[in-house]
Amino acid sequence: MIRSARDFGTAVTKKRKGLGRTQAELATRSETGERFIVKREPGKPSCRLENALIAAHTVGIEIGDLNATPPSPVAA
Repeated sequence: MIRSARDFGTAVTKKRKGLGRTQAELATRSETGERFIVKREPGKPSCRLENALIAAHTVGIEIGDLNATPPSPVAA
């Protein structure tokens, strides 16, 4: 589970490397600058959320429900 900017950066880095892509290739594919990727991967916390989500999606990370606890079952 991603709980911090560092966790996010680590997840993106792992997926990017698993796909055999460079930071420059990820930047091009996600339409961000290479500097953005270089700063996010080690966990720099400040950035535009939209750009971070696009970069994550580009390497196959889907951001789902971020609730830490599952919802209570609905009574029938």
